[in-house]
This record gives sequence, structure tokens and C-alpha cells, in this order.
Amino acid sequence: MQQHPSRSTPSEHRWPSVVALLAALAIYAALPNDILGAQRFFVVFVGLALLVPLVIENPHRITRRSTVTKWLSIALAGGLVIANQFTLVVLLIRLASGRADDAHGLLIAAAQVWVANVIGFTTLYWELDRGGPVLRTMAARADLPPADFRFPQDEDDDAVTEVATRSSAVQDWMPRFVDYFYSALSNSMAFSATDAMPLSSRFKLLMALQAFGGFLILALVIARSVNILA
Repeated sequence: MQQHPSRSTPSEHRWPSVVALLAALAIYAALPNDILGAQRFFVVFVGLALLVPLVIENPHRITRRSTVTKWLSIALAGGLVIANQFTLVVLLIRLASGRADDAHGLLIAAAQVWVANVIGFTTLYWELDRGGPVLRTMAARADLPPADFRFPQDEDDDAVTEVATRSSAVQDWMPRFVDYFYSALSNSMAFSATDAMPLSSRFKLLMALQAFGGFLILALVIARSVNILA
């Protein structure tokens, strides 16, 4: 896809998202058997199978996207989020009913699921907002779908010069994978939007689901830790 003449923002690098997804799949492979048995290897296999054609299509910078690979990308991100929610339910049951002698493994598994959840939602936000990473940087702004997130840079053009320089209006700024990662990370830690504000109903529901899952993990981990110490 050729970049529209009105755009000056560089296309996104492929590898930040690949590294994050490989980290999430590695976390799944390392989960304890009693949390997620052979199913975890199915998640890893499907994730790698979906990731390979995406890397082949855009090995360095993300400038091309067919209908097939667009849906493969969304399926990979959405599948990871769904798998996370299933694993989260299993983990919460184990945390609530686990014995003291398996507490160490459960707490490590909770950290693994929490990190994988952040990566899963990061990828889903990144794939859906404003049409995805290809449209965000290649299409004319007038042709972009409505934004799901409003970032600070989207409204900084009337600020002081050193701030306005990096705004969307002045520098054609667009959110990158790391911006979505920070938003997902802060949402899981603060249980609310702290950087990008959700504008669409679907993103509000996704952020609510993510924050609720993060809260449940944290609450049960704290309760379990207090129980162990007591």
C-alpha cells in the first residue's frame, strides 16, 4: 500500500509486536500443567501458525495488509485475549481453593497470566484502533475509521511549542505498538484509563474486561499471600 501524499508519519516496525507476541506464547508454554495442561501448547501452536504469514507479508515495516492477513491479525489478537480469559478463570479457581504447599507456583502463574493478558489486550487495541497499523500510517486521515482511543498527542497542537511539536496535527503523529502497550499496562495496574481515553463502546468494554481481570488477579494474589503469611 502506497502512503498517501498528505501523510508523513513513518510506517511501523514489525518486530515490537512480534517480540511481544512471542513473549506471550512463551509464557503460555511455561504455565504449570495444573493451570493449563496440553491446551497451552495448542494455544502456542495456533499463535505461531497465525504469526508466520503476518511476518512473511511484512518482515520489516508494516506497509501491506490483505483482507486475509487483516483477519488473521485480528484472530491472533482476539484468540490470545479469549485464551487469557479462560486461563484467568482456571487460575482464579486454583487461587481460591489452592493449598499452602502449591502457593509459590500459583503466585508465579498469576504473574504469568497477568503479563500475557497485558500483551493480548495491547495487540487487540493495536489491531483495531483507527483501522489497524497499516491504515493508521498509510491512508489519508480523512479516510481513517473513527478513532477508538484519544491519545494526548491528538489534542496537543495548541500547547507550548515543545509539546505541540510532537502532536498529531503538527508532526502527523500516530500511536505505535508501545503506546498501546503503555495504555494496556496502566489500565491493568490502575484499573482505569490513565493515558489514552476510550471513545468507542467496544473499547470501553474491552478496557473494562481487562481492568476487571487485573483487579481479580491482584485481589486474590494479595489475599492468598496474606493467608500464607498468617
